[in-house]
Amino acid sequence: MSGKAVESPDFRKDSAGIYRCIPFEALGWIEHGFSTRDASECLASHPLITLRQVHSADVWNAQGLTDRCRPGDALISNELAKRIGVRTADCVPILIADAGLRSVAAVHAGWRGTAAKIALRTVERLRAEFGANPADLRVAIGPCIRECCYEVGNDVARQFHEFFPEWPSGIETLIPKRIDLAESNRRILLSAGVSADHIYDSGLCTFCQALDFFSYRREPQDPGRLVAFIARQK
Repeated sequence: MSGKAVESPDFRKDSAGIYRCIPFEALGWIEHGFSTRDASECLASHPLITLRQVHSADVWNAQGLTDRCRPGDALISNELAKRIGVRTADCVPILIADAGLRSVAAVHAGWRGTAAKIALRTVERLRAEFGANPADLRVAIGPCIRECCYEVGNDVARQFHEFFPEWPSGIETLIPKRIDLAESNRRILLSAGVSADHIYDSGLCTFCQALDFFSYRREPQDPGRLVAFIARQK
């Protein structure tokens, strides 16, 4: 059994109850954040473009979109002051900033989206639409359910063997099996050409840290939703 998740020194929680990625703040041209229970209601009143999340690998350019007007699980944008985001309650929220061309992306990666490599599809779409170089991308992985708390069955576990070649043969069929969604997405991003030094994982577990975060697994009847958002401001 894995130990508890550990918060990264690359993240801080501000007075409004929003987690910020410190290397993102250093870029100086983006607004971003990962909400907590206390901040989610406040953020709901701010303009935000999201999708009708369906656990897919579908990525959309946010230009011309209104909130929740299309099904999908990742948004990209290079427009000034257009805030894009995702809503989560255990799934992995991923924010991406292009330090070179100043485009941004917001990704919702549950186990299905992770298995379908939605993070890779988002990097590919940033390259195709805006000419992004993966080496210039900075990635923040926000609060999500961690390996310490995420047990899955055979049908799910076997889809992650590709991301964990170090697993002994047959381990994906063991029950219970714990899956590390954040690490899966980190490895997918590395395969897309993002530098390991430019991927910042919050280490925050939505299931463990009940005072800060909603969790579908912990509160299936009424989990609430956390918001991860990003926008180009300059």
